[in-house]
Amino acid sequence: MITLHQSPTEPGFVQNPYPFYETARAHGPFFRWADYDLVCTGNAAAVNAIFRDRRFGREVPPEKALPIPAHLAPFYAVEAHSMLELEPPRHTRLRSLVLRAFTSRRIEGLRPEVETLTHQLIDAFPAGPFDLLETFAQKLPVIIIARLLGVPEEMAPDLLRWSNAMVGMYMAGRDRAREDRAIAATEAFVAFMRGYVEARRGDPRDDLITSLIQAEEAGERLTTDELITTCILLLNAGHEATVHTIGNGVKALLETGQPLGDPERGTEEILRHDPALHMFTRWAYEDIEVMGVQFHRGDQVGLLLAAANRDPGVWDDPARFDPTRVPKPIASFGAGLHFCVGAPLARLELQAALPILMDRLPGLRLEGQPDYADVYHFHGLKRLMVRA
Repeated sequence: MITLHQSPTEPGFVQNPYPFYETARAHGPFFRWADYDLVCTGNAAAVNAIFRDRRFGREVPPEKALPIPAHLAPFYAVEAHSMLELEPPRHTRLRSLVLRAFTSRRIEGLRPEVETLTHQLIDAFPAGPFDLLETFAQKLPVIIIARLLGVPEEMAPDLLRWSNAMVGMYMAGRDRAREDRAIAATEAFVAFMRGYVEARRGDPRDDLITSLIQAEEAGERLTTDELITTCILLLNAGHEATVHTIGNGVKALLETGQPLGDPERGTEEILRHDPALHMFTRWAYEDIEVMGVQFHRGDQVGLLLAAANRDPGVWDDPARFDPTRVPKPIASFGAGLHFCVGAPLARLELQAALPILMDRLPGLRLEGQPDYADVYHFHGLKRLMVRA
């Protein structure tokens, strides 16, 4: 297995990580990424297999668990109840309870709201050049997830700020200042959600928080701490990646001059071609061989989702952005037990909002070259300056 060196914060990589992924791919399905001291794969078959294999998971094996620094305790207290970080049986229970509230019917019922909000945001666009991220991509998903949960819409700026700070814990090269911002955001978020959940217990509404409170499986309900963590997870995951996806997708459409075309096909190509999340990790729970590479219990593996989405073994001319491409399964939302529960909402928002945006602004064009932000494992723009 080859070892490759590539800083995830190096400016060239930040702007275009795909050449590095292709260099790694040329040496086989797995490589060791020296900067992370981590075995990684961008092979679509390997990524899919590991996602679906119960012998790999998100929860850290006990013998690999490291002491949590005191200053990070509030963040990891929230993570301790996150179904994203847990395995069965706790994951099964939490996910089952959440899915009883986060139904496909509830999600599809948001379509008219997404369409109306899209028109309202476009109506408010300023004259002259403007940042589409700030005026559209950030506002739409955070307002929709706030409405879905039942959180006051005027809280959207706070939710956005808290979320941005919290996901800083997953970014390459994080420092103490970033950690301190994340902890402050976590504590503010938890305090707000605790008060709001308690208020909803005494005043039920037709919203997701009330549904989560009432959801019951085999006599069990979510505890208050589980409710708080679940709401924070849904808020963070429910808009953070969608912001980047809208920005990356509109950038690709404007750079190539291609129409979105069929909303479902166009959305799947946006999610495939330049996704918002580039790496997810799994732990091996027993000794296992994958494509000739031996993993032992306690080994960690990095799954490069964006690289898997451009595997030439699956896609013809995978680097080309083609909104007419016939969809195939993509790695962007994961697979198996941890397949993203918010995937239907993300797809709905993209399929409903992007056609309206492109139809109403047929002359939309870029103002200058968009730059990606240094936010790996995420991949999204600093800003998207456009002119209508």
